[in-house]
Amino acid sequence: MDKEQVAAVLVEIGTLLELKGENPFKTRAYLNAARAVEGLAEPLAKIVAEDRLAEIKGVGEGLARKIAELVTTGHLAYYDELKAAIPAGLVALLDVPGLGPKKIQALNRELGIDSVEKLEQACQAGRVAGLAGFGAKTQANLREGIQRRRTYASRHLLSDALRVAEPILESLRAHPEVVRCSVAGSLRRWKEVIGDIDFLASSKDPLAVIDFFTRQPGVLTVTAKGDTKASVILVGGIQSDLRVVTDQEYPFALMYFTGSKEHNIVMRQRAIARGLRLNEYGLFRSQEETRDPTLQLPCQDEADIFDQLGLAYVPPELREDHGEFAAAEQGALPRLLEWTDLQGALHNHSTWSDGHQTLPDLAQAMAELGFAYWAVTDHSQASFQAHGLDAARLRQQLQEIRAINRRLADEGRDFRLLTGCEVDILRDRLDFDDDLLAELDVVVASLHVPANNEAENTQRLIRAAQSRCVHMLGHLTGRLLLEREPYPVNQQAVIDACAETGTWIELNCNPYRFDLDWRLWPYAKGKGVKCVINPDAHRFEHAGFLRLGAGVARKGWLTKADVINTLPLEKLKKELQRKRG
Repeated sequence: MDKEQVAAVLVEIGTLLELKGENPFKTRAYLNAARAVEGLAEPLAKIVAEDRLAEIKGVGEGLARKIAELVTTGHLAYYDELKAAIPAGLVALLDVPGLGPKKIQALNRELGIDSVEKLEQACQAGRVAGLAGFGAKTQANLREGIQRRRTYASRHLLSDALRVAEPILESLRAHPEVVRCSVAGSLRRWKEVIGDIDFLASSKDPLAVIDFFTRQPGVLTVTAKGDTKASVILVGGIQSDLRVVTDQEYPFALMYFTGSKEHNIVMRQRAIARGLRLNEYGLFRSQEETRDPTLQLPCQDEADIFDQLGLAYVPPELREDHGEFAAAEQGALPRLLEWTDLQGALHNHSTWSDGHQTLPDLAQAMAELGFAYWAVTDHSQASFQAHGLDAARLRQQLQEIRAINRRLADEGRDFRLLTGCEVDILRDRLDFDDDLLAELDVVVASLHVPANNEAENTQRLIRAAQSRCVHMLGHLTGRLLLEREPYPVNQQAVIDACAETGTWIELNCNPYRFDLDWRLWPYAKGKGVKCVINPDAHRFEHAGFLRLGAGVARKGWLTKADVINTLPLEKLKKELQRKRG
């Protein structure tokens, strides 16, 4: 296990101990150790091999032994025993939004609740509202959270699906009997939330490929296995299908299993209008449905199919019947953004607020990843739960960043940290005054405590966009995919205000957010509003979210010219000054 995986296990142990009612000091020890492990500047395996774990502040001898066991074996007996000692129903309650270990203990102690089902029954009967520390509002929120959990049970984040699918896809590509293979469906279209994972392969020996697929490390259960198709359950409970076709059929099957239902209907209608029939097996010269190979038009890939139907090739991300046909007919499809176009990011956090890396470590790591710049935009003082900075601390941070940049310049390195802040949008003002914000390179304005009123939220965001010191609005709707609905806001009105004021809008590419939604980017682009793809990074590995963000930006029809952080540093600085001018 690497340090992130070890830290995750330590955090879960702390949560389970709290759920069990253990001494809070013991619980806190695991959480402190997790934070210490995450903040290590060198590989954890190296520290374990050199027997230096006990030297880490916050890691005693007992924890050192447990961490060493995790790193060297990938397992921890104590962790397994702890999970087995706590009823599974209590652990499942942790997945209900709004419930932590202390509240679960109270529910179990006072009402005997030890499962999600019993909690739902108690809420329906009104018994939860009477408990101290709960009340009618909490009861209503719990009922809503349970229903949301049930609704989203078969839905999965794009990032989770990719994490599971990509190793399997690479294995299939390496198999000697596989000619071509790809993911298909909503994953290939880069939807932010997917239902299942579709794989497609071409081969002369489909049985060998099917057998290989069902024995992949990520497969938990094989639910069906035939001559040309297999269905499995993957890690994380994701349903997945593999279809194996001939290489002649492959382009047609890939197109069929990639496109949304609406996109595929239009494709079939275009074929019929030309006296053809299009299905998953081919494109045929026929007035009726057929699979007759003698009637098939030769197509080597998807581009040939589009060409036969009078269209330019439509990238998978755009196959939603959201305007791609008109553009493809006119040869007006844009050259979409590539994630390698991104030069850096303008919304990130450090240990000064709720991030997990120090400023020197951030500078070192992001420079090594090849970025030209990385803005540090820690929370402002109103976000006290995230250790937001007051004015004095923010100015201290500016001094440290300037010192780091001087050192980088002295070393002849081109990379730079940018100073910044994620400033809270309060009811009637921003959390900092203009004099302080004007000292920063980058200002992200975000609404963290919204009103229940759409008009008020909209007005607060518009007022922030009208500030000469605000460069961009962050995570516009505050949504958390599969967890929290967007707060009420008139997004088009906010986009219009950004167009008038030259304010950018963030595509927050944390996989729980992808906010602004891809469906609104064509509107924003049409208004001339620029996008900033930001990972909202709190850890080193969150830099990888930029790849996800670029994929979602492509789905929103965005090009390199539409995205501010494709600019090199000097051009970016000029654009940052433009708003203030």
